[in-house]
Amino acid sequence: MTITGNEVAVDNQMRSAEKQNQSPVNRLLEGAASTAETISVATGSVTIGGIAKAFGIASRFTLGLGVATLSENLDHLGNATEAAISRVEKNLEAQCVRIDEIERRLNSNDFLEGIKAATLQAQRTKDKKRLERMALILANGVAENDLEPENLDDMMRAAVELTERDILELRVLISRQSVILAQAEKLPMQWYDNIRRHWQSWAIEDGTEFRNGKLSYFELNSSRSKLAAFGFIIAIPPVGTTNSPDAFPYALLPEGKRFYERIQEIPAEGTGTK
Repeated sequence: MTITGNEVAVDNQMRSAEKQNQSPVNRLLEGAASTAETISVATGSVTIGGIAKAFGIASRFTLGLGVATLSENLDHLGNATEAAISRVEKNLEAQCVRIDEIERRLNSNDFLEGIKAATLQAQRTKDKKRLERMALILANGVAENDLEPENLDDMMRAAVELTERDILELRVLISRQSVILAQAEKLPMQWYDNIRRHWQSWAIEDGTEFRNGKLSYFELNSSRSKLAAFGFIIAIPPVGTTNSPDAFPYALLPEGKRFYERIQEIPAEGTGTK
């Protein structure tokens, strides 16, 4: 077999060759292992913390979903997802969620779509931190029983494209605006006014960071622009006319808060999920 093409193409061709050269005995053994996993789940012999493993969550990331893949990325993503979901299982059990309900979530079409979205996005980065964000998005989605495909797809893209600096700015905006956001549903007409009212004092805090050389206006505005592009925050029209960067407030949106919560580490066993 002649192997040609770029790095990804070569990797895929080698994978294909390996599959073609795999012995019938090995294929039968793999099938038997898959059957054993299914039986163990069906008979209830799986322990909490092991359901994700029984379902072969990690292996689902390498099952040939029709996209070019980098095996190292997928191995890390699959193992990180399986480990995170194992922690979720223990928390759900502590909340008296039935095992069959956990199984239903892991076996749902929405969860499979989430795996496909993560697999696709995994081709775009070799940064393990970003791969782990996607694992946490899937695991926390299982915990919250919220695996809506369109939302997951948007979150996966953001997990890959946002830098640590961008995530830090989102955290800062959440710390400043969570209470205002919570009040927005009851007082929608005052939402923007409340942001404007506090923005100047927040700008003073940012100014301290600038003076200490920890960040620049360019970095800050770049992060806010990217967060706005994902629909996590929204720019509020300024009052009056001015060229000062402080005059362009950004309001936190529910989607931004949800994304930040979904990329947080799974809490320890028995402490509950977010």
